[in-house]
Order: sequence, then C-alpha cells, then structure tokens
Amino acid sequence: MDIYIDTANLDEIKRAADLGVLDGVTTNPSLVAREGVDFHTRLEEICQIVSGPVSAEVVSTEHDPMVAEAETLTPIAANIVVKLPCIEEGLRACKTLSDRGTKINMTLCFQPLQALMAAKAGAFLISPFIGRMDDVAFEGMEIVQQIRTIYDNYGFSTKILVASIRHPMHLSQAALIGADVATAPFKVIQQVMKHPLTDVGLQKFLADWDKAHAAMPQLAGSR
Repeated sequence: MDIYIDTANLDEIKRAADLGVLDGVTTNPSLVAREGVDFHTRLEEICQIVSGPVSAEVVSTEHDPMVAEAETLTPIAANIVVKLPCIEEGLRACKTLSDRGTKINMTLCFQPLQALMAAKAGAFLISPFIGRMDDVAFEGMEIVQQIRTIYDNYGFSTKILVASIRHPMHLSQAALIGADVATAPFKVIQQVMKHPLTDVGLQKFLADWDKAHAAMPQLAGSR
C-alpha cells in the first residue's frame, strides 16, 4: 500500500520523505490557506520535494470551470493529479480530462456507486473519506471494502485512496482490506512507529548495555 501525506506544510513533507516511506501528497486549498501561501507556488514547492503523485484540488463546481482550473494546475509539474469532487459535474470533468491524459483523483466519495462511476469515467484515484463517515456513526471502512469488491469484480484500474484517516488503526484496516493508497496527516504517520513495548524493550536493551559497558574496565583490571 502506498503512503501519501495529507498536508501543505513543507517541513512535514520533507520529514515524511526522509523516512523513506512517502509515495505522494494530497493537498487542497484549505490546507494551503493554513500555510498562508499562494496555492500554485506551494504546489510547485511540493513537487520539487516529491516525485510521486501530488493531488491538487479545484474549487469550481461546474464542468467548464473545473476543466479550465485543471489546465492551470497540470503545467505545474508532471506529477500533478487533479482532484475533482464526486458530483455529476465532477464526473463529466473527469471524463473530459481523463480522455486528454490528465490523471484525476475523485474526492469526497461516500458511497460505492460514486466509486463505480468514477472508475468508468477514467479516474486514476478514488478517495473515500472514512473518518468523516465514522463521525456520523457509519463504519467508514465498510465502503472501502465495498469499493475493493466492485473494482476487483470488474477489473477497474482506478486506485482506492483511503482518505480522512484519523489514527493508525485506519491505516492498518486499509492495508488489510487491500486499499492501493492511504493518505494521512504527519502525526498519524509518526504514530505508526510508536508502541509502548518497543519503548520498554529499547530502554531495557540500553540499560543492559550500560551495565555491561560499565563492568568491562573492572573485568579487564582483574586479569
């Protein structure tokens, strides 16, 4: 499963890339606004750090403006993926742009038929938002399993990108289901490598080493 980071913060992206596990980036105007920088400029900066897919979201809600926005995003870098919402106009724009060779991430997916239609329209990625479904008492991972089954049934090449991840368990569940990609905040990526037993074990190993190292000069002097 590929791991993307969901952010527009350059420091977080660089730190995730340094871990050697970063395959791409998802971002949107809201995340860029938090950084207080120009949207296109920040996308350029991200693409200089990451060679994998970088999803950039449009803000228009109608076909023609969506396509026009996409045409301003794709020249930024070869790895730009245009994010479109899972609405009727977004589906039309997905078909138009996919036919032109533009990679599309259909975002804000909340039910499996949206994913089916996105795949038929040529989407590169489909992004079910599992955390937001959990927030309204719906098991978000169920939709990921349903999409996986549909795509496998019919041989669609669209990749499932699990989004709105809130904790490491979401990542684990996504991997077990067979999601192609998961995108997470940097804090979740960090949490993945933390476990209390790892910390306890490491402390014990280091304490034992210190004891053995302290005894070495005494042993040498008694010979």
